[in-house]
Amino acid sequence: MTRLNAPSVPADPTSKERLAARGLDYRTVDTADRDAFLNAMQAVTRGFLGPEITGAAVAEESEPTDGRRYLGIFDAGLAQPQVPVATIDSWVTPLSVPGGDLDMWAISGVTVAGTHRGRGIARAMLEGELRAAAGAGLAIAGLTVTETTLYGRYGFGAAVPMSTWTIDTRRAGWAGPEVDGRVEFVSREQLATDLGDVHERVRTRRGGEIAAWPRRWRQAAGLSTSVKDGDHVRGVRYVDADGEVRGALAYRVIENEREFTQSRLNIGVLVTENPDAAAALWGYAVQHALVAEVTASLRPIDDPVRWLVRDERGAVQTIRDHGWLRILDLPRALESRSYATAADVTLEVTDPLGLTSGTWRVRIAPDGGAEVTRLPAAVAVGAAGASGAAGAGDAGTSGAGDAGASGAPGAIAADIRLGIAELSAAYLGGTPLTGLLASGRIAGEPAAVAALDAALRPAQPPTLSIWY
Repeated sequence: MTRLNAPSVPADPTSKERLAARGLDYRTVDTADRDAFLNAMQAVTRGFLGPEITGAAVAEESEPTDGRRYLGIFDAGLAQPQVPVATIDSWVTPLSVPGGDLDMWAISGVTVAGTHRGRGIARAMLEGELRAAAGAGLAIAGLTVTETTLYGRYGFGAAVPMSTWTIDTRRAGWAGPEVDGRVEFVSREQLATDLGDVHERVRTRRGGEIAAWPRRWRQAAGLSTSVKDGDHVRGVRYVDADGEVRGALAYRVIENEREFTQSRLNIGVLVTENPDAAAALWGYAVQHALVAEVTASLRPIDDPVRWLVRDERGAVQTIRDHGWLRILDLPRALESRSYATAADVTLEVTDPLGLTSGTWRVRIAPDGGAEVTRLPAAVAVGAAGASGAAGAGDAGTSGAGDAGASGAPGAIAADIRLGIAELSAAYLGGTPLTGLLASGRIAGEPAAVAALDAALRPAQPPTLSIWY
């Protein structure tokens, strides 16, 4: 399948006009111009509190990633007018969903210089990205975030929670099985290859994963100039009895300066293709000599390590948000995934950008397929007056408790009333609709909420093992 070429999509004209009124120029960055692209990357690294790009890093950082669309906001009145005061980049990638995958507009590199905060720049860029993606025909957008309070106002929802594990190796012990095959050290170059190969083979097994790119794995292996002390990264892989690589592990050991035997092993990336690979590589880490603690982030919330250690009280799990999604085309997004059970519900959806606002009937067949139709405004309670631009922090939820209360003659009452941020959060089954109902984030009939929640939940929770 040929995917949309993101660089061909122009900057959103509405946002461009709004920023021009503030004396700012919003435009795409010409990646063929190495100086222009490097200036944009300098702005990105500055925004994420990194050092100035110099020396050996220049060549690496000035190589644009194929298929990405880079935009900057420029202020001609500054001492460095060639360096953007804000940045954002995007590309089209397959997002794994239950039953297949769906092209997603991935958003990254969102920065605003401290000198230009409070001018509506972030809002203009993010709303511009969503309008551009919807106009280009994408059904969903996604990102990973550093500040969780910013994105709900644009209709994003926290859809893929992930775990961090902290394991006291002495208390936890090991109870995993003996497996055939072997664990072996590999060079960091080979590690980058193995991580990418295994990840690509397994990423469609659960919802939430996206296709990674070579530099992401080179960073994981400590081969990128952007990685501090990359030479401290070590790598092992699991090879099964047939000689096939079924898992790979990138890690660092951080020595305890006061007690050498109390070192900490930090797992950077662990990808596994089957239970034997998981047992072999987790066992290697937990039983590592001179290591008192193992830490690992971006692990699935049902990671098997809980059941591989002898005492699970020695393994502490912390769950937090990671992958955020934003539905742009509601029928296409809901019809592009499979479902666990049948359901027939009516949703009244509010959207701060108006892209998905309306009342929709969602019919899910016993075979897992869905059909979504918009109900006419004349018979959809609250459709004509559904919330427009919601306030910051309230997007997608304002009026949820009142939606559908107009009592229009002949109106059809929606079973569930919710914002697009909440529907996006629940889309992959990683955020329970029943929990959103209990917290007052959505409103509706409990039986209908429970039915749709059960249909959305896959056999395994979604996962997203990388940042983007």
